[in-house]
Amino acid sequence: MFHRGLIATTLGVRLGCSHVSRRALALTTTTTSAKSDMKEFLEVVSKAKHIAVITGAGVSAESGVPTFKGDGGQWKTWQYQDIATPEAFSRNPSRVWEFYHHRRHLVLTQKPNAAHLALAECEKRMRKQGRSMVIITQNIDDLHREAGSKHVLNIHGSVMETRCVSCGDIAVNHQHPVCASLEGTGSPDPEIPEAQIPVDQLPRCEQSDCRGLLRPNVVFFGETLDSHLLTKVEKELDICDLCLVVGTSSIVYPAAMFGPQVASRGVPVAEFNMATTPKTEYFTYHFQGPCGSTVPLALARH
Repeated sequence: MFHRGLIATTLGVRLGCSHVSRRALALTTTTTSAKSDMKEFLEVVSKAKHIAVITGAGVSAESGVPTFKGDGGQWKTWQYQDIATPEAFSRNPSRVWEFYHHRRHLVLTQKPNAAHLALAECEKRMRKQGRSMVIITQNIDDLHREAGSKHVLNIHGSVMETRCVSCGDIAVNHQHPVCASLEGTGSPDPEIPEAQIPVDQLPRCEQSDCRGLLRPNVVFFGETLDSHLLTKVEKELDICDLCLVVGTSSIVYPAAMFGPQVASRGVPVAEFNMATTPKTEYFTYHFQGPCGSTVPLALARH
């Protein structure tokens, strides 16, 4: 079963970690030379009963949402991986909320691109045909849902949700700003001082008799992924008969091994990316170029 291998390989793996033992993959995966035959791939899509789609930052980048890695991965003088951590939130929740206030602003001003829309349209079409698709995304921007995708698993959480650190309540929150004290804050300009908002003026839980401090409901660097959500992911990957790996560098675990694990049981896997990745050799197909161009072609009505 796929899920046994996933659990065995992901124990102790943290978000942001790009290294993990590859012994499990080496034992179970046969490397291949990925093809780029779009006509052949369209035939494969037309016959698939359940498609699992794994998406990464490259999809959102085409909508103008900056990635957490590479150029631009900085807010004021802070690197993203240093500010989006549980330790940073414990030390200075005002700074972390300012950063995510800025992040939410970026997301709210962007729209789904052609790749998002093509995935949503394909899911809708398959549902009418008695087939199915699931989006397993590492992105926290909710652009897949905005595009119309219904079956979405946000393995890294959502910037449009909050979680109470006291009672654990999770709530969808599209209010911008999340609280009055964040109004006008969040500028990435290092010349503009941080707001240094008192903790009692930061977002607070609205559950009766709680009023605990809220945090963005995202997986910070250094935190493990939700085990219940991973179980859902495992089940989806166990039953898929086609897998798409879209816009991800395939270096952040555990998502980096989802595609190769599916390929290890003989299921075709297609990668869509601007360049090859460390996992390309495991896949049946590789389509190079902007996801907004390649994905709509690959999922065109057939």
